[in-house]
Amino acid sequence: MQLVVARIGRAHGIKGEVTVEVRTDEPELRLAPGAVLLTDPASVGPLTIETGRVHSSRLLLRFEGVKDRTAAEALRNTLLIAEVDPDELPEDEDEYYDHQLMDLDVVTADGVEVGRITEISHLPSQDLFIVERPDGSEVMIPFVEEIVTEIDLEEQRAVITPPPGLIDDQAEIDSTRDDSA
Repeated sequence: MQLVVARIGRAHGIKGEVTVEVRTDEPELRLAPGAVLLTDPASVGPLTIETGRVHSSRLLLRFEGVKDRTAAEALRNTLLIAEVDPDELPEDEDEYYDHQLMDLDVVTADGVEVGRITEISHLPSQDLFIVERPDGSEVMIPFVEEIVTEIDLEEQRAVITPPPGLIDDQAEIDSTRDDSA
């Protein structure tokens, strides 16, 4: 199975290094020197990581055969893809790979069916489940422990406790205005 583990950013310096937007919780495993990664677009790769280092809280990588800034800049926006055994699980029991979460049924804590996870959106601040409801509409559910209280892979379901207004039109609006005004 293939997992996107990073996206190549801009070139850094003149010796072929690139910045990398990490998209894995295991960069030390997936983006280590010697790792061979597939690419999207496929015509760019595969790429073998020669060196890696952190600079100003950004990961910098250099790939074998990429020796100058021009070659590094040509890699910009390329996705790096790792080949992973589908039965492999993340080290932490509270972490999940996207493929484990796709197609899970989403239900509320009291058993009301919400829908099925059709997509996972990875945003800078948090991840979102894109859930298709039985009527075909979609709802976005933040993948945070306050809302997603349980992931049960054996039962193929995600249990949520949504705040008012997340999956229905019953939002509670607190107002600081004086109602008599």
